[in-house]
Formats: sequence, C-alpha cells, structure tokens
Amino acid sequence: ESTYEEYTRAIHGRLLPSFGERSLSSITRADLMKFAASMVEQGKARSTIRNALAPLKAAYSQAVADGLVPVNPVSRINRLFGNGEERRLQVNPFTHDEANALLKTVQDRYPILYPLLLCAVRAGLRQGELIGLQWGDVSFPGRFLEVRRAVVRRRETTTKNHKIRRVDLSPRLLETLHALKETRELEAMAKGQDLDPSEWVFLSPRGCRWDDAHLKCAWKRCLMASGLRQIRFHDLRHTYASHLIDRDAHAKYVQEQLGHGSISMTMDIYGHLFPNRNRGWVDKLDEEDSKEKSATPPQPELASVEEERLSA
Repeated sequence: ESTYEEYTRAIHGRLLPSFGERSLSSITRADLMKFAASMVEQGKARSTIRNALAPLKAAYSQAVADGLVPVNPVSRINRLFGNGEERRLQVNPFTHDEANALLKTVQDRYPILYPLLLCAVRAGLRQGELIGLQWGDVSFPGRFLEVRRAVVRRRETTTKNHKIRRVDLSPRLLETLHALKETRELEAMAKGQDLDPSEWVFLSPRGCRWDDAHLKCAWKRCLMASGLRQIRFHDLRHTYASHLIDRDAHAKYVQEQLGHGSISMTMDIYGHLFPNRNRGWVDKLDEEDSKEKSATPPQPELASVEEERLSA
C-alpha cells in the first residue's frame, strides 16, 4: 500500500506535470535526462529519482510489449542521473544499555506496550508486522514466530517481500509471549470462549488492534518517559540487527531473520557494523618463524627412486 501511494504521488506530482501532454513516442532519453537533472539540482537522492521514474518505466515496458513503441527510454535509468547523491540509509540503533533502559521504563510505566517493544528489539519485526502478528503465527514448542502479514495504514497486506519468514525467539521474548497468551486465554475463558488463533497478539489499551498513528504516539510517550534520545520506531529493527552483529551473528543469519531479499541488501545497510577480522590473516605473512607448507607432498629424489628400483 505504501509503495502504491508513493507511485501515485510520483505520477500526479512529477510525471504528469512534466510529460502529461506528451505522447509516449515523443518522449526521448534527452527529455528524461533533463527531468533527472532537475531533481538532482533539487538535492534529490538517486533512490528518490528512481522511484519517481518507476511508474513511467513500467508504462513503457507494457507499451513495448504491446508494440506501441520500439524501445523503453527509461531502461537502465541509473545512467540518467549518475551524479545524483546516493544517501546512505540512516541507521540509528540504540546501544545495549539504551535498549535495556527503554524496556525497563516501558515495563514499569506502560506494561501493555512491553511485549510489543520487546518483540521489536528481540525479533526485529517492522511496525506493520508487529501490528499484524496473530497467535497462530507463534510456535512455542519450536521457539519461533512466522511473519505472514503486515498491517499498514489500517490495511492488512503481505510482508514487504511477499514471503513468509521464520524468526527465532529469545528465551526472554518466548517467556513474555507465553505469559501474555495465558492472560488472553483466561480472558477468553471468562467469556466462555477459546482463544482464537487469528486473534491479534498485541492489543491497544482499548482492546483492539493497534493502528500506525496510535502506536506512533505511544512510542513517543515511551521515549519521553525513558529520557532517551529520539529515534524512529523503525530504528528498533536496526537495533535488533546491530545487536546480532555485535554478538558475532553471521551475515546470512541476519539476512534471514530480517527477511531481506538478498545478502547484498543486508550488507548495504549493515556492512559497516560487521567487525573486520580479516586483517589478522595478512599479519601472519610477516611471521618469521612460520614454516612454508607446500600444497603437494614432497617428492623423493630421483637417485633414491632409482636405487629402490634396482634393489627390487
């Protein structure tokens, strides 16, 4: 949904004002270069320019398939704005001490939010994925949860990469979720019902599913109460990843837990956090007492080989 809305803004805010009166066949690569250059002059990042041109690229792809135009002028669009600034994704995680201080404050002052924020810090789920988590997604015997959906702008949708991912649960998070489930089961029994697996795990103070706006306000209150620096809710996901890396988690495991489509995406975002332990290998090259080891075993000298043959 968020991607759809972003493309809608790009179409009505940039593409139609620039190209709306033109036919597909009349738009040239030079026109697109001017369009991209104007955005570069406005200080827009390459990712912003790519997103602005993405709907037009898709339209041309369909037009080429339908035989309306011979080529797609938006193809290989990165070359249209090679000088555009590539802004590094802002990763602003909490330290271990800050994360613990946050959880302690929330547990004491806003206990209804504690399981949700603990899940954010210990499992790295996105805000919409936390809102969309159901009890049927949690496996207590297996000690994992499955991220199957997200709720964005009050709309239930798939995960960002349209895949289900399995996330391991730490003992503390497992215990917290188990206690929360027992409470919900007791509440359901009081109504003469069983806890439905499709019930939402995290409920607002009103007893209904959270929405983005209310959770955002609650998050701000938690930060103010804890006295910590201001970070985005999404930075709790970065906090989870950075803490895994700090504890020597392999990049592939971090990728799988976060649900990134490729290891390159994980390294693009968190590569600078991985410690460089490879320098020790080149240091070994200067060790004077190291003995050379051949890749093949030593061969007997020819004379000794001849003697063995004659004696035989």
